[in-house]
Amino acid sequence: MQKTSVNNLVRSATFFQHAGISIIFVFMPIIAKGVTDSIFEIGLLVASFSFAQILSEIYFGRHSDKKGTRLKFIRIGFIGCAIAFGLHYFADDLGLFFLVRIAAGVASGIMIPAMIAYTYEANIDKKRAATVISFHALGWLAGIAAAGIANDLKLIFLLSAASFLIGLLFTIKLPNPEQVKEITPGTTKKVISKNKFLFLSLLLRHIGAAAVWVILPIMIVEKLGGEIYHISIVYIANTLTAFILMNVMASKIHLSNVTKFKIGIGGTTFVFVGLSVVTEWWMAMPFMSLVGATWAFLFIGGNFHLMENNPRSTSTGIFSSTLSIATVIGPVVAGAIAYTFDYVAVMYFAIAIIICAFVVSLKIKK
Repeated sequence: MQKTSVNNLVRSATFFQHAGISIIFVFMPIIAKGVTDSIFEIGLLVASFSFAQILSEIYFGRHSDKKGTRLKFIRIGFIGCAIAFGLHYFADDLGLFFLVRIAAGVASGIMIPAMIAYTYEANIDKKRAATVISFHALGWLAGIAAAGIANDLKLIFLLSAASFLIGLLFTIKLPNPEQVKEITPGTTKKVISKNKFLFLSLLLRHIGAAAVWVILPIMIVEKLGGEIYHISIVYIANTLTAFILMNVMASKIHLSNVTKFKIGIGGTTFVFVGLSVVTEWWMAMPFMSLVGATWAFLFIGGNFHLMENNPRSTSTGIFSSTLSIATVIGPVVAGAIAYTFDYVAVMYFAIAIIICAFVVSLKIKK
């Protein structure tokens, strides 16, 4: 099968994978408001999804390298996500929401590292893989837009499940190449030790970002005069910019992957400086566009640097699980800060911790 055909199938699968996740993820704080009025409990509920992803991504990412195959994990992940995200429809109290969010975190963690590694390995020219991976941003755009258009916090659960089933269909015709099996004991520990500054700076940056993402949808509705669909509009500015920039990186941006990563970490600081002073919902759009740009730099730069120098599914699994760890810590911190002070205090926290992240990233060697 030609590489172009394989890439188009992976693009489509990636698109529907991330559309299915984003349809629910961005609106989870608003959905959670329907079962609890406690901002702290909302933070815990948002964090539960990422907590489940942590162990899932590390375990299944490493397992994918040990087995030397990616496609099995990708397909199992799609099936599991279709079931877990669909079950959200029946969750009508806080306890059930915790259960389905944990199940969704486990299922999505099965396929995320394998999908990134599969995409990278399918391209002889590794820079071209960025154009394929960019469809995860386009999927987030479509998912957020679909949720805004549906404007129904129950219907989006069914749309999410359907998205995963459609994505599964595109994996049926994908080839299943065998990779060299990475069975060396202690590989996960070695990858973490070798790339400790990259993972630490990523963790700190994303703790700040994840803290803000918990309170931003609520801020847009309660403080900035926005409606539910305005949340979609604001977040689309993020994902559209990320999609465009990831494609440009394949041919126009000739920087080392480490430099891209550092730009992505440091540039995020300016996002939250801006969001701390906005007074209308639409004012958040240029800063969310900047988020998309910084995300494109750090995601492509970080993952490609890791895959060039480490077992691929293992290292991308640790990258993804680092994001998940941050998405556990960030919402809990956000809930505590917002409860004790106010929403803007969360922005100040994000600014401070991301400055620390940038300082740490300067220690990463090319």
